[in-house]
Amino acid sequence: MNKTELISKVTAKSGLSKKDAEKAVNAFIETVTEALKSGNDVQLIRFGSFQVKQRAAREGRNPQTGETLKISAANVPIFKAGKTLKEAVN
Repeated sequence: MNKTELISKVTAKSGLSKKDAEKAVNAFIETVTEALKSGNDVQLIRFGSFQVKQRAAREGRNPQTGETLKISAANVPIFKAGKTLKEAVN
């Protein structure tokens, strides 16, 4: 499902206009992004949580040349599914 399909589903389930559903989806994405940028976690009970984890620096290889490369440390967003979501999928 892509963003357009998500907006269509939100429109169908909520009764909002397509324009309002798009605003709601965009606002959700922006809010989660801003929270993660500022170092906060976003927890949605029974759905899951969004967090930022730090990935340590490591060595990698260029698959074409076999040359060893240094990959720098980075912050990466992760999503952990909640119990209800896990049960619904299984």
